[in-house]
Amino acid sequence: MYNTLLTELKNSTLVVTINRPDKLNALNKDVIDELGKVIEEIYTNTEIKSALITGAGEKAFVAGADISEFVSLDAQGGMALAAKGQANVFNKIERSPKPIVAAVNGFALGGGCELAMSCHFRTASENAKFGQPEVNLGLIPGYGGTQRMTQLIGKGKAMELMMTADMVGADDAKALGLVNHVFPAGELLQKTMDILQKIHTKAPLAISAIIACVSEAAICDSKGFDKEIARFGDCFATSDMKEGTTAFLEKRKAVFNGK
Repeated sequence: MYNTLLTELKNSTLVVTINRPDKLNALNKDVIDELGKVIEEIYTNTEIKSALITGAGEKAFVAGADISEFVSLDAQGGMALAAKGQANVFNKIERSPKPIVAAVNGFALGGGCELAMSCHFRTASENAKFGQPEVNLGLIPGYGGTQRMTQLIGKGKAMELMMTADMVGADDAKALGLVNHVFPAGELLQKTMDILQKIHTKAPLAISAIIACVSEAAICDSKGFDKEIARFGDCFATSDMKEGTTAFLEKRKAVFNGK
């Protein structure tokens, strides 16, 4: 179905593997196009409750963009490249009503770091490394990196990492808040899947509302509190809320249906 991606539905989680290991899974036009298509599938396929994005091989999650595609671009071409990627992939991941998590299994540099940061949260293997080295090319991050890294780790450290092009290892990334968990490489996918399986036991509409509210908080939406109040009220109109509260009072486990 895809030329640059491998997909497998496991226990309602769509595992998406970027499959260009000979190029360290670098993002090129084909990968961006196919990621856009797979994200549409995540949105629309009711069998998919969550998604996990990772990279093929043991070296890289995504080690950046395919620089050879940059050489012929002028200012307008660069803007168009960034706008298309953000609209079709990075922003759509961030706004997905279903959880999308990055399992970072090696280098996550440039566009790879930006891809990971657009996910709702990140796990990492012990050998993972993160960075935004675009300044080495006379560029800046163009897929939301300046914004999302600042949101995740704060202004000062984001400034330093982007201006020096330094990489940070998995443990430092966790300390900064860039990743939630660091796992041994051989356990990364299963441990990440375990977190998603726990999320699957919760009310899907409430999960979607949390994603929306937290995303608004991250951009300091001035209406964030009002939107939270409205979504809180909306939850009371769902059968999931009735099931959750009834199950709590009856001292049993809730069974949610996403309605």
